[in-house]
This record gives sequence, structure tokens and C-alpha cells, in this order.
Amino acid sequence: MKVYLETGEKKSFATATDWVGLARSGKAPDDALAAIVEYAPRYRRSMGAAAKRQGRAPTGVGDLDVVAHLTGNKTTDFGAPDAILPDDRERVGEHELDAAIAALKAAWAAFAAAAVRAKGKVLGPSGPRGGGRSVEKMTDHVREADGGYVNAIGGKSKPGAAWSEIQRDFIAAVRSRNAGELPDHGPRGGERWPAMFAIRRSSWHALDHAWEIEDRLG
Repeated sequence: MKVYLETGEKKSFATATDWVGLARSGKAPDDALAAIVEYAPRYRRSMGAAAKRQGRAPTGVGDLDVVAHLTGNKTTDFGAPDAILPDDRERVGEHELDAAIAALKAAWAAFAAAAVRAKGKVLGPSGPRGGGRSVEKMTDHVREADGGYVNAIGGKSKPGAAWSEIQRDFIAAVRSRNAGELPDHGPRGGERWPAMFAIRRSSWHALDHAWEIEDRLG
């Protein structure tokens, strides 16, 4: 499995390049690599048919091929992968983009399914300090985050829109971004998210919260 490492001051992420949405963190790079090995089988279960195109799951860190080392930032330390792999700034072919979008849809579906299973149930505490969002608040959080991601790509998302509408806007935006129809930089000069990075980020976010729901259900 090819992965890239993103290292901040307090936290590191390992992100799989071909297993779209599989990214795990740890205090140090070695911890992140170990976590991605641990979660690979769970990723396969969550993604269903969309995971069939990947190769053999790693059985140890020795099976990982680290293809890049990237510098993290405050977002990395906060707990989200945020460094852009240079290759993700390049346009990809339609077949590769379609496969990535299929994986994105599978990650969205995994979160939706976890939320349905947890509906009406009390979730256990999240993390060492306890607490955590309810399923309803987590669902709103994922929806609102994806709306923000649409804007980060350079598209437009209507505030308060339904998640299904935001998903359509997201897919339209990544297709336009990959085709070069949206600018690389925003009006204030900040870099817009490339299509593949946006797909990786949204897929990771959906899966991360799907797994949180599953773990808190016990």
C-alpha cells in the first residue's frame, strides 16, 4: 500500500494514495503508520464493493510504501489531514476520477448507514475526556463540513442545503476543478482544494465519524 505522511508538531497522519478515504493519525509518524495498518480491514468492510479495486491489505508497517513526507500545520495538529500531496494537484483521467468519486459515495453511504443504525440510541462517551456529539449533531456536522468543502474547491454550496444537494454540488465541483474550469486560487489568493485532495478529505471525514458512531455504540 502506498501512503504519504503528514507531520505536524503534535500529530501525524498517514494517508493511503489508492485507498481513497483511508487516513489515520498518531502522535508520531510510526503511530500513524501502525494505525493505517490496523484500520485497513475495517476500511474494506465499510466501503464494500468500492474497496474491491484495491490490492492486498497490509499486514504490517513493512507492507507500506511511504511515497512522500509532507509538513503538517495547525489543522493537522487539530486532528484532520490537511497537507496536499503534490500529485493531487495534477489533473487525473476520467476513469480515475470516476473511481475516486465512487469511493467517496461509498464513504458517504457508510456514514449514513452508521447514523441510521444509531438513530434513537444513546452513544457512549467519545475519547479520553468523554462527551462527544449526538448522532443528530454529528450528521449536521458532516453535512456542514461538506458544504464548506464545496466552497474550498471553488464551487458554491447553499447554506442550510440538504446533504444530498451538497453531495451533488460537491461532485459537480470536483469534476469542474479537475477539468480546469475552476481557478487554482480564490479571490484572496488562497489555494483552492484540488479535486483529489477534496475527495480524500471528505471521504476520510465521513468514515472517521462513521467509525466513531460504531465505536460509541459498542
